[in-house]
Amino acid sequence: MSYLSDEWLETEYAELKQAGLLRHLRTVMSAPTGRIILDGREVINLASNNYLGLSTHPKVIEAAVEAIRAFGTGASGSRLISGNSELYATLEAALAAAKGTEAALVFSSGYAANTGAIPVLADERALILSDALNHASIIDGCRLSRATKRVYRHRDVAHLKTLLAESAGFQRRLIITDGVFSMDGDIAPLPDICEVAAQHDAMVLVDDAHGFGVLGEQGGGTVEHFGLQGEGNLIQMGTLSKAIGGLGGYIAGSRALIELLINRARGFIFSTGLPPATLAAATAALDVMRSSPELRYRLLFHAKRLKTALVELGFELLPSETQILPVVLGAPQRAVQVAEILLSAGVFAPAIRPPAVPSGTSRLRVTVMASHEDEDIQQAIEGFALSAF
Repeated sequence: MSYLSDEWLETEYAELKQAGLLRHLRTVMSAPTGRIILDGREVINLASNNYLGLSTHPKVIEAAVEAIRAFGTGASGSRLISGNSELYATLEAALAAAKGTEAALVFSSGYAANTGAIPVLADERALILSDALNHASIIDGCRLSRATKRVYRHRDVAHLKTLLAESAGFQRRLIITDGVFSMDGDIAPLPDICEVAAQHDAMVLVDDAHGFGVLGEQGGGTVEHFGLQGEGNLIQMGTLSKAIGGLGGYIAGSRALIELLINRARGFIFSTGLPPATLAAATAALDVMRSSPELRYRLLFHAKRLKTALVELGFELLPSETQILPVVLGAPQRAVQVAEILLSAGVFAPAIRPPAVPSGTSRLRVTVMASHEDEDIQQAIEGFALSAF
């Protein structure tokens, strides 16, 4: 088969379609609130990471508009050249305060933060121990590093401990885990992981993309949830594109760590700075998040109500403790079928299939938002009732 023709592309496309793994882009024609206009039709949105609804909060929008007026629409350079707006300093100070660390460094995305930081933390002399269900950005960051990698069973601290006991030949050890697992919604056993790490002089990197803004008394995330602020061997990563409702990623930790990343993290060095509006909006969203705990309470109330109803309808849910509700349906074709039935009932909850999740565990990754109304959740429940067969 010649790769100069399109024949191989058509074959690959056909194989994806036959396996039930074909994806296509849908057009959202409104702001990402509890209801959206999808392909020209209003539907209940159960597929957004805008958990607190902050992307449309009046204070957040006003901060973005003021930043555009003052600084324009783009950074026009990498941060180490001319793109380090003074808005970065304000945002990074707010992030460090929210995470309880000395400092923080903002990257252009969560993906860039992980793929940029992990190779700095772990080189050919290091061992990385990674949870089996960690996010793709972590997996890719590990591949980019020259470290030896070992995968421990999901949330299995005993297995992690066994692997650490065999790590004496390495100069550094780095344990990496999601805080809240993005496809399962469960929480990492962070206190036990940190205890084992301390026993073996290992660092811990926790990806808190889906915990930040949701867990903890002030929304600080998984680390605050467990009262682990100040742990010396703990590094926090997160995003500004989930509960904060914007764009960007960050690493929070010691001042020495941040200075090292500024000088060695390729994803930081070779990326243009974020737009001023994005930075100002994130700072405003952080302020709203920390001063409005009722948003977290409402979010988790909606999640509990919907989860209870789905279990009563006979759906299989993974043991999520958060706003992420994985409805496991098995075969990808079945997941697509249920998603289409829901969409016909005005509920958008797209099918999640391999490689995003393991084979045989295709699902609907249902997420609620603080901005959902009670009647939105009721309509979602009625939609699921139609597909419960």
